[in-house]
Amino acid sequence: MAAAALAACGRASPQPVALGDAARFAVLAAASITWTGDSVIGGDVGVGAPATSLAGLALVPDASGTFSTAPGVSGRVYAVDDAPPTPTTLMSATDDMQRAFADAAGRLPDIDDLDGGTLLKRTLVTAVYRWSGSVTIPLDVKLDGSATDVWIFQIAGDLKVAAGVAVHMIGDPPLPRNVFWQVSGDVSLGPGAHLEGVLLGPGAIAVASGASLNGRLLSQGAIALDGATIAEPSP
Repeated sequence: MAAAALAACGRASPQPVALGDAARFAVLAAASITWTGDSVIGGDVGVGAPATSLAGLALVPDASGTFSTAPGVSGRVYAVDDAPPTPTTLMSATDDMQRAFADAAGRLPDIDDLDGGTLLKRTLVTAVYRWSGSVTIPLDVKLDGSATDVWIFQIAGDLKVAAGVAVHMIGDPPLPRNVFWQVSGDVSLGPGAHLEGVLLGPGAIAVASGASLNGRLLSQGAIALDGATIAEPSP
């Protein structure tokens, strides 16, 4: 069914994906986080591995031993070898991240293989969108809805947002916290690209120089940031 038809028939919005303790983090990776360039993160950072897996971050351990701070990170930085209760918190968050991925993957789709995986310049309404392979976004895309509308994008392969391309929100206003990208492969945001929403996946996430995300990066694998800006969505 076409997006325009969905808008016309007034299809109900899907329910949001519950993030649990993963919602405490702007950036959360199970394996590692690599930081290059002048990246900026608005929110907390967590890694389900020792602090040595936070490559490129100039960590300053807190006196409590439960977290660190770092230039470019507005919140706290947590690693699994920090003092208790941090290891338990990170285990809970990474478990909830996996459950959220499974939840998003299990939703029944409204639209299958839109544009054959090469997403055209479109305005997308609330729905569950599913692709059987990879998705490339070479042109700007708008997400049009209200503050209660939810978008779920199920991608069986990789997600690639081309350099300088923006996926942004318009409407009454819609909220980035209600956009979920469930990606079974790797994610790449090209230089200067912009994306809205929560990225969930088992693969690697790479955010290039000048790229930005208004949302969360939640990877069961590794995350690489190169002069990127990540802004945690408002509650």
